[in-house]
Amino acid sequence: MPNIIEIKDFHAPELDIYARLTENQLLDLKEPAHGLFIAESPKVIERALDAGYTPVSLLLERKHVEGEAREIVARCEGIPVYTADFDVLTRLTGFKLTRGALCAMERPNLLDLKTVCAKARRIAVLENVMNPTNVGAIFRNGAALNMDAVLLTSACSNPLYRRAVRVSMGTVFQIPWTFFDRELPGQPSADIGILKELGFVTVAMALKRDSLSVTAPRLKAAKKLAIVLGNEGDGLAEDTIAACDYTVCIPMKHGVDSLNVAAASAVAFWELG
Repeated sequence: MPNIIEIKDFHAPELDIYARLTENQLLDLKEPAHGLFIAESPKVIERALDAGYTPVSLLLERKHVEGEAREIVARCEGIPVYTADFDVLTRLTGFKLTRGALCAMERPNLLDLKTVCAKARRIAVLENVMNPTNVGAIFRNGAALNMDAVLLTSACSNPLYRRAVRVSMGTVFQIPWTFFDRELPGQPSADIGILKELGFVTVAMALKRDSLSVTAPRLKAAKKLAIVLGNEGDGLAEDTIAACDYTVCIPMKHGVDSLNVAAASAVAFWELG
């Protein structure tokens, strides 16, 4: 039987994870699983469960307990299912829930970089991409357009931040990913050297005079390819560009000199995936 709990006390500590804790507080909340994260909407929660993530509790609009989230509740037997009407939940969380469902889940231990890349032919590399919307969109693009893994520098927005998870539509649970350096707090640029050691041809997406077109046949012919994407404002670090095998750009018209990093990722993944 589901453990349905009607919300009566807005200040109940069990609800802190949904209403009062920041992303960083969630990240540090629980060991050894490296904290919690929030999955939002039935589809996203289902993808997390399918990928083996462990649920801690659910927060559902009342009508969804026997509606859209019925199968999720059945799969999460034994955990608390907090519920109330729409207006009450909006007051609690401070925003409209996407399709009336949130699920707190345990963060898994991060995979080793070499494990993530072991069977990959095409990987996306994100250097200091700080906007969670862009990170989520890049994961969704990667899942749709044949990327096998994603690597991130530690300055990137965490793929399990709520907005990143939501924008990705849960594809962050479907593509293997990890950070270049899991122990040290700073990784200013992507470690191109280790990618080359693993056999990847590395391409920096950057606006340079000597850039290859993203449609260049030699890129598509590469057995293993790492597509390196940079920060929203500054692009890739100069040392990262210099370390890559090729600099690659997307041909553009009408004087447009750049695309949003998520839009650029879609074009690159389509052409090179």
